[in-house]
Amino acid sequence: MNVSPSEVVTFWRDAGVERWFGKDETFDDMCEMAFEDAVEDAAAGKAEHWMDSAEGALALVLLLDQMPRNIHRDSAQAYAHDALARQYADQAIERGYDVEVDPTLQVFFYLPFEHSEDLEDQQRSVELHQNLVGEDADKWAVLHKDIIERFGRFPHRNAVLGRETTAEEQAWLDAGGFKG
Repeated sequence: MNVSPSEVVTFWRDAGVERWFGKDETFDDMCEMAFEDAVEDAAAGKAEHWMDSAEGALALVLLLDQMPRNIHRDSAQAYAHDALARQYADQAIERGYDVEVDPTLQVFFYLPFEHSEDLEDQQRSVELHQNLVGEDADKWAVLHKDIIERFGRFPHRNAVLGRETTAEEQAWLDAGGFKG
């Protein structure tokens, strides 16, 4: 690995909420330049030892869940490491790492479940998000779960994943359905 867990976490923390959850081409480019190789190394198991600490586990989950969404926006590659991210997030939560990190970063251990198209993962996401501080802490988790309950998948991913969009999904998307 050509980066440390601290570098990943510091970069992400310093980027802030607007960049985390917005679409910002400059930020996407920054993620790609700084972390594209690290994402692939993490996916190849070269950072598994990072799971020995809360910061390392957070960095690993960020590299596998969040960074690909920035580096490969609007591409199937954005979701390529989701299952591995969930596996590491699950281990981290079991070890209590989620409550050891800065509370503003705790959510990133839960997002791999929110990003899943599996209803059980969605239900777990809602439960985990209820542990967060804030009046609407579980708002987005509930919204994601509702989409999976209704469609069994995220319709906004259909095009990049080569899936046919049903008439019901298209009507929902045309009406401004959640874009994730």
